[in-house]
Amino acid sequence: MILPKKRDPRLITVRRGGTLQDSDHHLLAIWAADCAQHVLHLFEEKQPNDDRPRRAIEAARAWVRGEITMTQARAMGGHAMAAARVLNGAARHSAFAASQSALVAHVAAHELGAAAYAIKAARAAALDGQAEEASRLECEWQRSQLPSEIRDLVLDDQKLRNEICWFVFDC
Repeated sequence: MILPKKRDPRLITVRRGGTLQDSDHHLLAIWAADCAQHVLHLFEEKQPNDDRPRRAIEAARAWVRGEITMTQARAMGGHAMAAARVLNGAARHSAFAASQSALVAHVAAHELGAAAYAIKAARAAALDGQAEEASRLECEWQRSQLPSEIRDLVLDDQKLRNEICWFVFDC
């Protein structure tokens, strides 16, 4: 479980009693999609005929553009999750990252799920003895992609949830 028991109001939209503005929610979704996209090849190399994770990432972006509803994006996240469940290793983590990216439309706090699973995918794909370096590089790449508007929020969220996200944000 990558979500805390008590939800952070900074990651709850204003409409639901939190402080997260739609513009920042959209930036979180785009960043999560970028994180998932960065490792998507690890899934597609193993499952070239399964486009569910790719479609989940596309759904996250389509939701931001207003082309689909939150419910549609969430459903695509569920389909990517189903693709992940039958796999293991880097391909599994990559599909979970894609799933989490689509779920950001529903719950913004899934942004760290996409990032954490992408780091786990990079780690699992690393050659022997290079897992720590692969984790660090993926984490640093993700941080370099953060828009300034949400950077402090995400970095603080990483500190707060690092323990429940397998300590992958120690980069």
